[in-house]
Amino acid sequence: MDNAFIGRRGRVGRAAPLVGLAGRTAGEAVVASLRRRTRGGDAADIHAPAKSFHAKNADRYAAHLGRSKGVLMKAGQILSFTTLGSAVPEGSQSVYQRALARLQDNAPPMPAELAAEVIERELGAPPDVVFAEFDPVPLGAASIGQVHRGRLHDGRAVAIKVQYPGVDEAIRADLKNTELLATFLQVVKGFMPDLLALDVRSVANEVSLRIGEEIDYLVEADNQMSFADAYRGHPYIRVPEIVRELTTSRVLTMDLAEGMRFAEAVEADQAMRDTWGEVVMRFGVGSVRRLHLFHADPHPGNYLFHDDGSVTFLDFGCIKKLDAGRVRNIQLALNAAIDNDAEALVVAMEKMGFFADSAAPEHDALLRWFRTGLDGLTGPQPSTYSAEMTAISAAQKFSPVGPHSEVLRTISFDPEYTMLTRIELGLVSVLGALRATGPWEAIRSEWDRSGPPATEMGNLDAIFWGATV
Repeated sequence: MDNAFIGRRGRVGRAAPLVGLAGRTAGEAVVASLRRRTRGGDAADIHAPAKSFHAKNADRYAAHLGRSKGVLMKAGQILSFTTLGSAVPEGSQSVYQRALARLQDNAPPMPAELAAEVIERELGAPPDVVFAEFDPVPLGAASIGQVHRGRLHDGRAVAIKVQYPGVDEAIRADLKNTELLATFLQVVKGFMPDLLALDVRSVANEVSLRIGEEIDYLVEADNQMSFADAYRGHPYIRVPEIVRELTTSRVLTMDLAEGMRFAEAVEADQAMRDTWGEVVMRFGVGSVRRLHLFHADPHPGNYLFHDDGSVTFLDFGCIKKLDAGRVRNIQLALNAAIDNDAEALVVAMEKMGFFADSAAPEHDALLRWFRTGLDGLTGPQPSTYSAEMTAISAAQKFSPVGPHSEVLRTISFDPEYTMLTRIELGLVSVLGALRATGPWEAIRSEWDRSGPPATEMGNLDAIFWGATV
């Protein structure tokens, strides 16, 4: 049989279940709609069929992605905690988020013997020889690999991330499969009927870029060491150390980190959530300003929270590096927006290349667009992040049919800034879920205006960098 045909059949085969799922989604939506129109009764009765439909569809969708082990599952993770969630009807939004949250760190694992085979092939000996202890039951399983608990012969507790056999080849093939990603996005539209517009090209490009960089664990090890070297000894930011001699392109060994997961953290008292929120902000934004690096996967599965207020950051499969000029332009643009200085904002955005293909839009309109979603910085301080802030950023700021559509039609995005914008939106999503309160503008001013430390954490941070720079 022709190899090209086999490859094509494989790609179509991976997309086919999603086609069926999209069909069922559309059909059941029609039935639910007809029932709502023909049934009398109170509001609770009217909405009950819709809620049942959304819950059932979300569970089916998450289950399918959990079995896909690769691009589809990773794409589901990306969308499970980003601003696209705001397009789900308000009464059903939590249903989808709860269902898709299972993808973050609780996917179906591969059998223990397969994990052992990968370790032996990569490290030259079975797990019980390489490690003093190796737990065959994984701590968690995700889209590209799963993590096992272990112990080195010197007694050091470690986490061993093992890549699924053949997943790298499958992912590379899937990244070339435009039908697969297009069908996936069509399903997203199917279960998010209020999503008026979806930039399929930009979402698909981001998925390809992000996942393409995560396949090689040696790249991830280098990324993680960049952060570990910078934050080693920090009072409240933790990054696990890599065990270099036990790391390959398909096996990644690092210090074991244990802590509170996100689902538990969001139920903590307000003071603790505020503390963790500040740590997340200082790591996410501070790393861009100080290191010109940012952690490009800010979703809840990548944080571990501790009772002393510290946070451990995980999963460095994709980071981004910015040159000093780009970082300075970001600072100038934010300063101008916070100051309501439209002219200075235009100058900064011209330097950033936003008007490469056209003249700048009307200056006040540009300022209104840029300030959208910056409520945590522009509003009264201290400010509380909320899910509503995230919804505004997605539903208004970047919608081609929203209130800023004229501005969007006149600007072009440098891919570096586009990626950074998406990561910042993800960061705001995390802060919103924590409902974290803080003097966010004063914290930003520490980096962008050389302001004094805004909090006790700011004092500790300044001491740390002063002692190490």
